[in-house]
Amino acid sequence: MRLLLAEDEHSLSRAIITILERNGYQADAVYDGEEALTALESGRYDGAVLDIMMPKMDGLTVLKQVRARQNQIPVLLLTARAEIDDKVEGLDLGANDYLTKPFAAKELLARIRAMTRLSSPQTDSILSLGNIRLNRMTFELSSSFGSFQLATKEFQVLELLMTSPNSCLPVERFLERIWGTEQDVDRDVVWMYLSYLRKKLSALHADIRIRSIEGEGYLLELI
Repeated sequence: MRLLLAEDEHSLSRAIITILERNGYQADAVYDGEEALTALESGRYDGAVLDIMMPKMDGLTVLKQVRARQNQIPVLLLTARAEIDDKVEGLDLGANDYLTKPFAAKELLARIRAMTRLSSPQTDSILSLGNIRLNRMTFELSSSFGSFQLATKEFQVLELLMTSPNSCLPVERFLERIWGTEQDVDRDVVWMYLSYLRKKLSALHADIRIRSIEGEGYLLELI
């Protein structure tokens, strides 16, 4: 799951990004409202954490414009302003939740889980294809022959494949969804993670395989 964090205090932004990534999220940071609105218009994100007090455009204005464009992405407002009127205004504009600074990391994570779960009731915690199961909560890859605990990016690569079985996904799709704004990421990194996954699937005697299609990309199919 990819989240956008819009927070103009750089030290706090770095701390939140670290918390999110350590808990299995992909997270990108922007530092003003205009950047946030542009990023949200890309359609690349599954949720957003918006500070209200930001330069160029405040978080409430960003939220208002996002909702005016019929974008129902889950949004958590994050701010030092605790007045009840601010909370009411944010919720009336379409925010899913509201968290006042300072906050505990556990509460931030719980609120993000809650808002994304409520907005995506169709998402199952277990993905299955053939004899393979992928647990989205624990990152465990398993079959009746055993199991592996996947690293975060291994999980993200396989999740993308398992949610689009028999569809050829170009390398650019993996890079955009998983590595996002990271700089200097070589295309070969996708091949590397697919190689790791192929070995694990083989060890689990999987009846699915990752097939490469020259010049096009990769797909997951039943054998």
